[in-house]
Amino acid sequence: MTACRPSLAVVGATGAIGGVMLQILSQHADVWGEVKLIASPRSAGRKLVVRGEESEVLELTEDVFDDVDVALFLVPDEVSAQWAPIAAAKGTVVIDDSAAFRLDADVPLVVPEINPHAVRIRPRGIVASPNCTTLALIVAVGALHAEFGVRELVVSSYQAVSGAGREGVAALREQLSMVAGTELGTKPGDVRRALGDTEGSPFAAPVALNVVPWAGTEAGDGWSSEELAIREECRKVLDLPGLRVAATCVYVPVVATHSMSVHARFENEIAVDRAHEILATAPGVVLYDSPAAGDFPTPSDVVGTDPTWVGRVRRSLDDPRGLELFVCGDNLRKGAALNVAQIAESVAAEFPQRS
Repeated sequence: MTACRPSLAVVGATGAIGGVMLQILSQHADVWGEVKLIASPRSAGRKLVVRGEESEVLELTEDVFDDVDVALFLVPDEVSAQWAPIAAAKGTVVIDDSAAFRLDADVPLVVPEINPHAVRIRPRGIVASPNCTTLALIVAVGALHAEFGVRELVVSSYQAVSGAGREGVAALREQLSMVAGTELGTKPGDVRRALGDTEGSPFAAPVALNVVPWAGTEAGDGWSSEELAIREECRKVLDLPGLRVAATCVYVPVVATHSMSVHARFENEIAVDRAHEILATAPGVVLYDSPAAGDFPTPSDVVGTDPTWVGRVRRSLDDPRGLELFVCGDNLRKGAALNVAQIAESVAAEFPQRS
């Protein structure tokens, strides 16, 4: 199947994450041979540019995976659930960004900075990438865990509307245009009344001039699927099945980049200076932490960058084993396309380079 360099397919190339992936493929070292761009029938035939060359988008069919070594799936859960096993059955290594296989015991859930070894164990021929909220958190927490041994996480997320897809961005922009220049936001319920019914919106309440403390779907006992995903995915990536995690996920009126306030409790006592050293040298992390000088990460500063940015690092006032921190990560780059690309590059290294 492999000649010279491994061949690659990008499934979902015309989507928002697909667009970021094409940028990354053009920016990173070129480890790929032929690159196929694949999408739904309605997008087939479009022309997109990758690695400086125009390429025609192909329709998603079984035959499209013939002679493909690695396939990146950047599509909804139901599409991955149907098509990833078909690609894997043809001998293609699938790197999947959806939730379809993340908690499957036979599918590794990989963050290259934390558990790169896991990518080599793939009995189903599929490797999963975590949720964007998990990825905004786990690179920093994983680095601290290696030194101090994490035992508990309490997380509040401040999630960008692009986490709900292009519909989320469109909803925010439309709502902002409706409230701009008004006096809305000063009386109970005035924003909701002005914007009308949110039916058809990906959000349970107006997101302009507001925050919405609900992301995902009902998962029982008042928890959302997004909140439980953070819990289960952190446990799996860190190989800590008993890790205590409580998350509250909130949408905020930000286009891209998720932020999280994190309380982490460790097995060992925390020294903030040592935590700073770890974070400052951890792969995929930028420490930006001088709040008196106004130096701390915000979504508007972090958007479009690859690392997880960390600031407001301080020891808990009432617990010498507790650490408080604030993290930001672009949910379309490291939170989606970049992590998938990094996994794929590690898989590409397995293929013999033949001339």
